[in-house]
Amino acid sequence: MRIAVDAMGGDHAPDEIIKGAVEAQGLLDKDDELILIGLEDVIRSQLADLDAEEDKITIVHAPDVIGMEESPVESLRKKRKSSIAVMAKLAARGQTDAVISAGNTGACVAACQIRMRNLAGVNRPAIAAVLPTLPGPVIICDAGANVACRPINLYQNAVMSSVYSQRILEIDRPRVGLMNIGGESAKGNELVKKTRELLLADEELNFIGNLEGHDIFDGVCDVAICEGFLGNVVLKLTEGLVDMMFKAIKLELLETDKKLAMQFKPLMEQIYKKYDYHEYGGALLLGVNGTAVICHGASIDRTIKNAIMASKKFYTMKINDQIVEHLSNVSVDANEE
Repeated sequence: MRIAVDAMGGDHAPDEIIKGAVEAQGLLDKDDELILIGLEDVIRSQLADLDAEEDKITIVHAPDVIGMEESPVESLRKKRKSSIAVMAKLAARGQTDAVISAGNTGACVAACQIRMRNLAGVNRPAIAAVLPTLPGPVIICDAGANVACRPINLYQNAVMSSVYSQRILEIDRPRVGLMNIGGESAKGNELVKKTRELLLADEELNFIGNLEGHDIFDGVCDVAICEGFLGNVVLKLTEGLVDMMFKAIKLELLETDKKLAMQFKPLMEQIYKKYDYHEYGGALLLGVNGTAVICHGASIDRTIKNAIMASKKFYTMKINDQIVEHLSNVSVDANEE
């Protein structure tokens, strides 16, 4: 399998990105190939510092870099030789089987959609992020690809996420819920109400109805569907809350008894690791004709290493084929409002 990584994308690029790719080398099969995309001199220098086996890594030079704050569409138009643009071109030409980036999310989504195209029956791709919860992992989709959605987009998100949950998380019949301001069917705006009708019409989906925010963490659902604005807010709020809670517990222990705090340290690290987004690597961009993983902007070496291994699993499980099959077998019209 050929896996392309945007070496220049992310808050800690290129150091942490390249380091993560090197760490993944030892976990991949001997026939797998890593492709690093970005400034060639910088990549070679980093690989030399890490004593990496350069003969097992292909470097594709990309002279431009899209910053995290840049306009996605405008930057892709102006920087056609950026690492993100070149990465998507490789996928479109069949020169790589998976692409990974921790760079500008909007630019990644746009580049993949333009170059890789959408799966048959899919109007827009969506980011499927896995939230670790006490009862088990929950997929939230969309987590930031589309902020202005139609009901058909949310319906397709539900189909794609349900297949993902079945194949990757091995949940037999994923419970799909629709994020809302209340559990009652009459609540919500027109987008939610019309989406609910589409979800109810698909008998293959295990649709359980509306969700309130706390339901995600109470074991009520396996998939939570929403538009990208809300999904991204939920995702970032959860990350911030987890970090705050662990810092608060650590502070309280240190102020109460430093010796007790040291005794609890290994347990706290073990618990934190279970709920740390770095362990999941990244979020799959569902709906594009290929395998694309979008990582957190704050990704470190461990994040990238795990993203590389996750992309291999995504590709091997062929979930795109099942998404296309499901959408082709239902009567929901892609042009419905």
